[in-house]
Amino acid sequence: MNVRNRPELAWPLGRRAAAVTAQAALAVAAVAVLIFWAGLIAGSWGGGYWVFDCAAGAAVCALALARRLAPAWTAAGGLAVAAVAVLVAAWAGLPNEPGPAMALGLSVLVGSAVRTLPVRAACAVAAGGLAVAAASVPGAHNGATVGLNVAWWLAALGVGGGLRLLAARRLSAADRVRHDERRRLARELHDVAAHHLTGIVLQAQAARLLARRGSGPLEESLEDIEDAGTGALAALRRVVGLLRDAGDDVPGPAGRLTDLVGGFDGPPVTLRVPGEAESWPPEVNSTVYRIVQESLTNVARHAARAVTVEVTVTGRDGAVVVEVADDAPPAPPSRSRGGYGLLGMRERVEALDGTLRAGPRPEGGWTVHATLPLAGPPGGRR
Repeated sequence: MNVRNRPELAWPLGRRAAAVTAQAALAVAAVAVLIFWAGLIAGSWGGGYWVFDCAAGAAVCALALARRLAPAWTAAGGLAVAAVAVLVAAWAGLPNEPGPAMALGLSVLVGSAVRTLPVRAACAVAAGGLAVAAASVPGAHNGATVGLNVAWWLAALGVGGGLRLLAARRLSAADRVRHDERRRLARELHDVAAHHLTGIVLQAQAARLLARRGSGPLEESLEDIEDAGTGALAALRRVVGLLRDAGDDVPGPAGRLTDLVGGFDGPPVTLRVPGEAESWPPEVNSTVYRIVQESLTNVARHAARAVTVEVTVTGRDGAVVVEVADDAPPAPPSRSRGGYGLLGMRERVEALDGTLRAGPRPEGGWTVHATLPLAGPPGGRR
């Protein structure tokens, strides 16, 4: 498992800022430990014995700061530097390695590897960290340093393994949302097929009557059947396209948006829907309903202080545009509304070759904006 290959789980802005803060804190801590340990070595060993420890520790900490660029290579590089430092210190009679700064950098590298790398690579890095900590025991001048290395290694395993488990649970929850959305779409297949195929049957019956009587525009009727069949195939292809890997309620058409808004237990909602919505394809209408339904659910959960909510559905330039906006005051980053509900909406919208955007508004509040193309020949819009 590599969580970096799942763009839908990318960190929101608040967590990115926290990651930058953590990097800065790591850099400050590394510099402080290097200076502190160099002072202790100079005071007890004298001379320039502190230089080698500072250089090796700074190299490993620099690799730890760059770990996000290449987790596997930075971890391997940090372990290699530490192994060489242990051998050189034992051969030259220098202070025991890894020192505290190097142990800090190694713990970050090992923890990051355990959290993000594939299982085999993560286990290899963890074993390498233990080997480096154990290699410092035979020539140790200070038992506290050995204990510190082992403690840092155990902490790296605990933190990295815990974060890996949380990421796995997050992936599982996201996949479950996608699966549930596909199940709903599978149940809609019957409605979409019935809508289009009923029109085809009626056109075929009319063509048979015209053929028996020998009068009427038979060719035009056959053209209507062809258009209706082509539209049915296009509609089914768009819905089935979402079910590529394999009792939910079926969302209603856009005409039921009034009932949805009327039953909403939250801030007052202003609804604008054009009259031509009933002529849109059923797969578009059901997606419009789902977008509004999920957006209002998010408002109820995360925007309790909103005064009003505006739901606007328009048809222009061969597409349906849906926008749901509230005026709630800004929420803390930890309460961002970028949850799993957006995954289901995005899954539907992209299946129809549409686009979906969701995020805070400059003037305050939150908005969900979706564009759904009215693709397909006229026969697909009966």
